[in-house]
Amino acid sequence: MSTVRARVWRFTVEKGMAGAEAVQAVEIGQGSLPVSLAAVVNINALACDLRKTVDQRVRDHEISLLLSYIAGSPGTGPLGVDCPALDSSSLHIRRFVSECTGLGVMTAVSEALFDWEPGANGLSSFDILPGKLVGTYAKKGVRPDLLYDLAAGPLAGEARGRRRDHQQMFPAGRGTQPQKARLEKLAQWSVDHDDHAYFMSWVWLGTGGVYVDIFLPDDSPATAGLSTGWIDTPGGATPWRFRVPRPDPRRRPNLEPEEPLLNWPDDIPESSGEGPADGAGAYHEAAIRRAEPLVEAAMNRSFGREDTLGTFSGVEVRGRWIRGDAVGPARQEALLGVLGERLPLDHRAQRRRLDSPTADRLDVFLEGRLLTIVHPVDSPRPSWDRIQSELLE
Repeated sequence: MSTVRARVWRFTVEKGMAGAEAVQAVEIGQGSLPVSLAAVVNINALACDLRKTVDQRVRDHEISLLLSYIAGSPGTGPLGVDCPALDSSSLHIRRFVSECTGLGVMTAVSEALFDWEPGANGLSSFDILPGKLVGTYAKKGVRPDLLYDLAAGPLAGEARGRRRDHQQMFPAGRGTQPQKARLEKLAQWSVDHDDHAYFMSWVWLGTGGVYVDIFLPDDSPATAGLSTGWIDTPGGATPWRFRVPRPDPRRRPNLEPEEPLLNWPDDIPESSGEGPADGAGAYHEAAIRRAEPLVEAAMNRSFGREDTLGTFSGVEVRGRWIRGDAVGPARQEALLGVLGERLPLDHRAQRRRLDSPTADRLDVFLEGRLLTIVHPVDSPRPSWDRIQSELLE
């Protein structure tokens, strides 16, 4: 199980008549958090527009590309980055690798911070929400990356990933200007969307591994149970406060609805398109619930094209191994498998297993119907019996 170095902030949004007026953030502390590379691959395997054809060749190539630059460490070492290869790559490749890492680390770290137990629907991308949701989640402007389906309510997640070529990986003192600009926009987005809870992660890739700044809302039930036992360096008490620019009243977002993607029941409230409608909470929950058929349809298409690997708890599993050899000899490979149907899964038990210090434990992760394993190529591939036994454990 690899680790990343994390720095956590708590922030509050000060509101006025015009919406968000200021943001104040205070650093809580820093420390190392466990991150499964298999979990990073898992969240990126379906990070595409599922309304369109999911091209298996493209998916495999993107996973191979990610594994060519980002590597897991044996034991509890830091998640590795091939910085010479990354720095030699074109700008759009660097952005792709950084953003994929940012998205995966955001999900893995957030679950470790709060021991979240996702609901049956897990999480949903803002890019695949049904068209009628644009009355609550605007069609243009700020769109966070993910919606988390939590018992405390929906939580939006914003992920950023950047290459940082500095000896000190965390920017000293207060946050950076790009972080400030994004928090300004997200603060106003939250107010405009009925004080929708959100958080932001900012991943830095460097020679020493992967580092992440995490900005958490101070008053959200979803982030109330923050774990602090991992912190080894307490944060400073000096707050970072900045004002949020007032929105220009002459510029209004285009909230015209897209063509509906799914059939909606009549009892879900309509939105006027002027802002949050009555029953906006129903829209937030429906956003995740209604995106699930798109994911299931993509899983079914993928399942039908793959080779049989074995069975897990009586359910057939199909998939393939993908080597991380896009920029040279492979150092690791990933198994991407699809279950024939969903199985009940204890997410907390899975995280405890991944956190175990056992050196020879597989980096294996199961979310919904998608199974991922990352394995070094210089050792024999694990048998299906071993994979199944570790999952059942």
